[in-house]
Amino acid sequence: MSLQGYLKLTLNLPHNHQKPSSTTVSRTVPIISLSNAYQPEYFTSLHNSANQSVAAIVFGDGSHSRLYPLTKRRSEGALPIAGNYRLIDAVVSNCINSNITKIYALTQFNSTSLNSHLSRAYTGAGLGKDGFVEVIAACQSPEGESWFQGTADAVRRCLWVLEDYSVTELLILPGHHLYKMDYQKLIESHRNNKADITVPVISHSIHDNQEFGTFKINAENQVVEFRDTMEQETLKSRHGEYFPKFLGTKDNNFNGMGIYAINRDIMLKLLKEHYPLANDFRTEVIPGAISSGMKVHAYMFDGYWEDMRSIEAYYRANMESINKTDHAFNNFYDRHNPLYTLPRHLPPTLITDANIRDCIIGDGCILNRCNIKGTIIGMRARIGDGTTVKDSIIMGCNSYQTSISQGERTQIPPGIGQNSLIRRSIVDKNARIGKNVKIVNKDNVKELNDEANGYIITGGIVVILRNAVIPDETTI
Repeated sequence: MSLQGYLKLTLNLPHNHQKPSSTTVSRTVPIISLSNAYQPEYFTSLHNSANQSVAAIVFGDGSHSRLYPLTKRRSEGALPIAGNYRLIDAVVSNCINSNITKIYALTQFNSTSLNSHLSRAYTGAGLGKDGFVEVIAACQSPEGESWFQGTADAVRRCLWVLEDYSVTELLILPGHHLYKMDYQKLIESHRNNKADITVPVISHSIHDNQEFGTFKINAENQVVEFRDTMEQETLKSRHGEYFPKFLGTKDNNFNGMGIYAINRDIMLKLLKEHYPLANDFRTEVIPGAISSGMKVHAYMFDGYWEDMRSIEAYYRANMESINKTDHAFNNFYDRHNPLYTLPRHLPPTLITDANIRDCIIGDGCILNRCNIKGTIIGMRARIGDGTTVKDSIIMGCNSYQTSISQGERTQIPPGIGQNSLIRRSIVDKNARIGKNVKIVNKDNVKELNDEANGYIITGGIVVILRNAVIPDETTI
């Protein structure tokens, strides 16, 4: 076996849009238990912390995902990342590492795999008698027969669960963002400023992502104005109108992150009294709180943050996790702030005479005499002899297949067959790629939808669909 260059193996280290058809609420209250090689030393420090009065509300999905087709059968928070993990693990791990152990996950769209992951990954004993991750799926009730209409509507309809615990602040967190943040520092800033609401913002005023709006901030870090940039850009494109810019310079305008720390009493007033019909925090509740004179402060965040707003962003975040750069998310190997996930108890990856360089390899893979460079290999992936994979994401499989059944669909086993070439592509789970296949975007196409044949191209990246079958000798 020849391992060239730097080979990263992801282990179980400090530790991987459609409306729901059911009208039954899914509400479980497990105590958190996680796979973590450093559990005794680390968990002792968590128990000694005094911050137990904050509850986190995590949104694991969205109805208008731009990560399609990766979100065709799963929510954004359930997307695999770096081989062994799922996106939502980053946010839940931030909570745990910040000693916020009352975590509510609100889910709705394509939430089956996400609900299963959360319920299985964060169960058992481990973080004290009051720690839990509670999954609250959208449901119909006498008070509301429709599905969640937005983030604010979802929280309003689930406020009753907070009656079980005494909390003073609530953290609103998107569940599909990749970043590391110490929420204790955010809460400390919130309390020191005696703020009603604190909004983390990207400290770089020229950050190009304006999806969560732009905040104008004064010298005391108090928010004095909010601009919903995305909505205004949409109106501008439709009507050709130009909206006035913020007063002042760009140096006091900062882009939001979709994260909010809100006093519990303020939350109740906003959602039940002031804006009882509001559906969304970003476009309705937060602007309303600012305009009504509430004390809204900004919290500067200067670390890595990726909100996975596109296939290209998702691809880039995975590729950056391979490289040791200042621009990469490096929490996968952080002993003091570990990333947790579901322990799957898979066998070690089997590598037979393979040439591998600059890769992350998930658990339980079978790699036979292949050449792999700059690639994320997910769990249970199988790559055949003579195959070359470069600069790609191979998500792997949900299970092993030991025999080939009869029928055209199952004549090609899960994984990548012999003597194939995969370059700058994303291969979703359980895909079956035959022998002598080339997936290289041979015509340099930027955008193409060919779901009927099991793939699309977006931003020049080829995406092989989940469960797709790519026959032998195919060239894409």
